[in-house]
Amino acid sequence: MVFNNIQVHATMNTDLVRRQMVEQQIRTWDVFDADVLSAFGGVARNHFVPAELRNAAYADDEIPLAHGQCMLRPSIVGRIVQALAIHADDEVLDVGTGTGYLAACLAQVACKVTTIDLFEDFVVQAEKNLDEAEVDNVSAKCMDATKELPDGHFDAIAVTGSVTRLDQRFVAALKPGGRLFIVVGDSPAKKALLIKRRSDDAVETTDLFETDIPALVTGNKPAVFSF
Repeated sequence: MVFNNIQVHATMNTDLVRRQMVEQQIRTWDVFDADVLSAFGGVARNHFVPAELRNAAYADDEIPLAHGQCMLRPSIVGRIVQALAIHADDEVLDVGTGTGYLAACLAQVACKVTTIDLFEDFVVQAEKNLDEAEVDNVSAKCMDATKELPDGHFDAIAVTGSVTRLDQRFVAALKPGGRLFIVVGDSPAKKALLIKRRSDDAVETTDLFETDIPALVTGNKPAVFSF
């Protein structure tokens, strides 16, 4: 059966297909960091996929969610985690909880993850998914990132909804030496960027790759202001 170009299989050996996802999808998209690959091997993505699409959990495709959102392809999620260069004592902010999958992967390599989402039903379900996956170092909050961010500063921030221009609030929320992953631009040629805040508060920006992911939303509208 095919759903939105996702091949859905009637039965699935989850251990096997998870290894295949890591080796054939994530690694082949220039993700070579051993800790990152181990993190993805340790998280059962099928725990985070809507029940009706669970047999498509390991396809390298976006999986549709409510509110016009989606789970990002595993290969993109792998690039995000690798680009952020997470250390074991890092505190990380994940903007755009979705089903909690990225937060769970980040939690494998970070000390603490705070994940926020505009949609309360996403936060509630993500908490259930994280509990089922026995991930205990993630805190989930319902929050509109276009209006507010959690208190404090973070070693790394992943923004998983695209924006038109960079909002300096995200950079300001980084600790010195912190890293920000964000996708900036207009369809169809948006750029994934890695922004590093140096100890002297100067920033360095690196273009990572082109992609076209759904926009970060405020209420029910895309965020089109100063991002």
